[in-house]
Amino acid sequence: MLKLPIRVGLQRKRQIWAYIFLLIPMAFFLFIRLAPTLFAFNMSLRDWNPLSPEQPFVGLKNFVKIVTELENPKSVTRKAFQNTFLYVVLGVPSQLVLSLAIALMLNHIRRLIGLFRAVYFIPFVTSTVAIAWVWRWMYQPQFGPLNVWLDFLGLPQQPFLRSPQQALPSITAVAVWHGMGFAIIIFLAGLKQIPEVYYEAARIDGAGRWALFRHITIPLLNPTIVYLTVLQTISFLRMFTEVLNMTRQGDGGPLNSTTTVVLRVYREGFGSLNMGFAAALTVVLFAIILIITIIQLRFLTRRFEY
Repeated sequence: MLKLPIRVGLQRKRQIWAYIFLLIPMAFFLFIRLAPTLFAFNMSLRDWNPLSPEQPFVGLKNFVKIVTELENPKSVTRKAFQNTFLYVVLGVPSQLVLSLAIALMLNHIRRLIGLFRAVYFIPFVTSTVAIAWVWRWMYQPQFGPLNVWLDFLGLPQQPFLRSPQQALPSITAVAVWHGMGFAIIIFLAGLKQIPEVYYEAARIDGAGRWALFRHITIPLLNPTIVYLTVLQTISFLRMFTEVLNMTRQGDGGPLNSTTTVVLRVYREGFGSLNMGFAAALTVVLFAIILIITIIQLRFLTRRFEY
């Protein structure tokens, strides 16, 4: 029986090659992201010690321990969750408001705009560890630059990182400053997408600056605001590097006033080798991030048409 050659059209070939190239990042995603996530779920159901030959299945024991520690007011786990939510409450609104204000000002200047963008963006591309150690030095009592300036202005010196009341806001300020460059660039891109004709029409109708900002800028920036809110919330929920490098011996002190859930995971997993409990904490944090993200997308997303 004579076989006819199979002719594949150019369009079909392109589709096949597109699927082949898409398989590569998908395989990378499954191997790097999905596999460790499933492995963490498995670990959370076991009494996992990497030095032990056996990892017995314990069911929900690690999650019951988390609930028990959350009910204990003196528990480090409870303090870690409280501090993590406090970082989000203090950090996300501060970062968004400051970034939007600076982006609005940058959107109105016409000279040296590239220089200003670079100055604000440089901290974002700088190593978080390096930034944390520089700010740790700046917060030093007596000889730190901030306290030297306070003393020069006749103001009392502050303990900053050595005070249980001031340590968390001090670290939050560094995180806000560090991530602000990225938010400014995204806000600038969103502002450039708003057609100038809307502003001109509103000015003809007698709208002032506040009315323009409230009724045109904010509504049309909604997708950008939602995107940055979700992204920065996740970033602050995963707060780790700043706390590890800015507190003494990376213990989240003083008196656990700056410790976070991720730092608790790190210390339980690699300090106490209690990998099962650490994995259970990551599963709980994953669930919290997922729920908060869905709520934010559901209640913050708005559609505006002019």
